[in-house]
Amino acid sequence: MKFTQYYLDCLSQASYLIGDETTGRAVVVDPRRDVGEYLADAEAAGLTIELVLETHFHADFLSGHLELAEATGADIAFSAVAETEFASHKLADGERISLGEVELEILHTPGHTPESISIVVREHAGDEVPYGVLTGDTLFIG
Repeated sequence: MKFTQYYLDCLSQASYLIGDETTGRAVVVDPRRDVGEYLADAEAAGLTIELVLETHFHADFLSGHLELAEATGADIAFSAVAETEFASHKLADGERISLGEVELEILHTPGHTPESISIVVREHAGDEVPYGVLTGDTLFIG
């Protein structure tokens, strides 16, 4: 599994490239506006970005979901309760996304925003203990 975190200190914003190196399938979670680093890193790892996942609407920074989708042909996905002004895949609570062995599980975790989701990352589908959970802004340090 390829799991890379990108962190912008000035915005306290994290985004992620997650991929299955066996199948070459990948997603980007909460992309920042400048998408060049995701594209370069995916290409270097032999990954194809197929999906852009947003954990919630970001009012505190400009997301790169539209730019990344345009550059890669990837679909954009939000929570099933998110109302978008562009085409997007609606993610149901409990939905699982398979990248091959790597599996992502969507959890509806409203609070910070009504459409917030968390993403459980499993290195191998069916692993009892997940690799980690991406909480978006559902959980803050402090």
